[in-house]
Amino acid sequence: MNEDSLSRRELLHRLSTAGFAAAAWAMVQPCAAAGAASATALVAEQAPLIRLSEHLAVFRGALNVGIVLDNGKAMLLDCGDGQAAQCLPQLGVRNVEQILFTHHHRDQACGADAFAKSGARLVVPAGERNYFEKVEACWNEPVRRWHLYNLHPHHLMLAESVPVHATVADGQSLSWGPAAIKVLATPGHTDGSVSYAVEVDGQRVLFCGDAIYDEGRLWELFSLQKGTTTTDYHGFLGAREQLTTSLLRIKAQRPDRLVPSHGQIIAKPAEAIDALCGRLEVCYDKYVAISALRHYFPKMFADYAGKPDHMAIRPVKPAPACLRHFGTSWVLLSADRSALVMDCGSPDVIKKLKDLLAKGEIRRIEGLWVTHYHDDHVDAIPAFQQAFDCHCITDELVAKIISDPLAWRLPCISPSKARVDRITRDGETWNWHEFRLTAHHFPGQTLYHAGLLAESGDLRMLFVGDSFTPAGIDDYCAQNRVWLGAGVGFDRCLQLIEKTRPTHLFNCHVDQAWDFTAEQCRFMRANLADREKLYKELFPWEHANYGMDESWVRCHPYEQNVKAGETVSLRVVVTNHSSAPRMAACRAVVPRAIGQTATAIISAEIAAKAEGSMELSLKMPAGASPGRHVVAVDLRYHTWDLPQIAEAILVV
Repeated sequence: MNEDSLSRRELLHRLSTAGFAAAAWAMVQPCAAAGAASATALVAEQAPLIRLSEHLAVFRGALNVGIVLDNGKAMLLDCGDGQAAQCLPQLGVRNVEQILFTHHHRDQACGADAFAKSGARLVVPAGERNYFEKVEACWNEPVRRWHLYNLHPHHLMLAESVPVHATVADGQSLSWGPAAIKVLATPGHTDGSVSYAVEVDGQRVLFCGDAIYDEGRLWELFSLQKGTTTTDYHGFLGAREQLTTSLLRIKAQRPDRLVPSHGQIIAKPAEAIDALCGRLEVCYDKYVAISALRHYFPKMFADYAGKPDHMAIRPVKPAPACLRHFGTSWVLLSADRSALVMDCGSPDVIKKLKDLLAKGEIRRIEGLWVTHYHDDHVDAIPAFQQAFDCHCITDELVAKIISDPLAWRLPCISPSKARVDRITRDGETWNWHEFRLTAHHFPGQTLYHAGLLAESGDLRMLFVGDSFTPAGIDDYCAQNRVWLGAGVGFDRCLQLIEKTRPTHLFNCHVDQAWDFTAEQCRFMRANLADREKLYKELFPWEHANYGMDESWVRCHPYEQNVKAGETVSLRVVVTNHSSAPRMAACRAVVPRAIGQTATAIISAEIAAKAEGSMELSLKMPAGASPGRHVVAVDLRYHTWDLPQIAEAILVV
């Protein structure tokens, strides 16, 4: 890791004249991989100015920004990080009068405040107004921090509020200068997304936000996580029908060109849209074919029932006599009635255990094994540890979260802090009474997950947490960091099942056992391999996991308590899903309430298929305002500019 030797004044000058992308690339260029293009060429590639007609242009920076021109004035469609301002003098623009936004995500609008201060009117979708002008209320709501089962609005909202001057709604007609503009509601990427059909100079150009990237492709998939039957948590690709409807509405406008927020300007909109709609259906069918959710909610998948190319649901069988089940806990009993408890999500579990102790069915409780960090498995661990004097045992990744939950933001996260007494290594084995126990890193339902194999006699019992049901794999929440690829994610878990050949599989939510045949394991692994290829075609990224793994860039700690006047450290953690090392550079964008603007730029090389980090340092002013402050992070990764892609919370 290295820090640029520029002075603060030189750094700010570089940022103001060349933008973060150019400054960041210039810093990492000396240690970039051989064969990389020059800084000048990359900036030109990332941020050209394309003139579509006399009165319409597109600035192609980190985001595509539409520019409608009228005698020295401009109206923008989205504004991205504000770098578009650099090219406006080339177009003869003296001032920006108005900005129309397609949706509320931070990368769309993080430059809005500077434009507003220069006099621009900000116009936003009516359904997302609060996510522009009242974001502090959203950031301060506990429901958006803990027990995250609903993921709308997305946390990729602005770090600080901006003034909203007007809103737009579906079907509304606007005019500005030479342009006539029609507003279309196009939900999917966000609930309130809109698109703008701009009629100018004899052509119709439609600015569609992140509804599409280019022909048959999307920027990412995790924004489509949306509940229909239950919460967003169970809604993998749940917004695909909504997005498809929106895409068909866009197609019906018969635009000459589509301009997405990310991606290429599309010259053949109908073909691009048809290709994307088709791919989404294929991807969803692959998901349903081995989805564990079919066990819990069969009505959700009634249209897919009985498909011959989908895996049959396995029958269940009774659990052996050495087990008890209640809530989301399994209890393993030895012959002398000692107990190993797996997970504790509810006080009811503690009560039942005390009842069994009182009745003599359990002689003593000797340990607590934690399968994963989700709240319904860990909420009551602090109370459990007060009630029973035993060790808490789990995998290293699980331990990191449950022992310090404030440092993380993930689905279903609990604020309950557990004491972990023993951290296991993958494959670590030990004897417990008549059982041989083996701990495994088990990145199925979530990356932060552990499996436990218990063997005794002819019994080989694998406790899989929430990773499988008799219907297949529990991959119904993209935000759980469910990776694709050989030897990672569910493929790794299935390899373990093939190797250990358990007689019984146990899910914490299912009170009976089942098993998988060798053919079913092969079927599921082949399905996952197909998905890796399908999603690679669906996204513009080097590997499918960039479009699937929302937390491939994250801040650690996510939240921390700080004091005015102290220096704060913040790590930006980057997962390189690519097969070669990649350069990264980042800086923190500090909120106005703290009194700074941005930190120095830090760079690092991230090894292939590995996690790396860059440490930022923030000096809190003595007069920093009390309260919760959102610090966003700009990232330059390989050839990608990713403004404010991640955030952290500082509580002064």
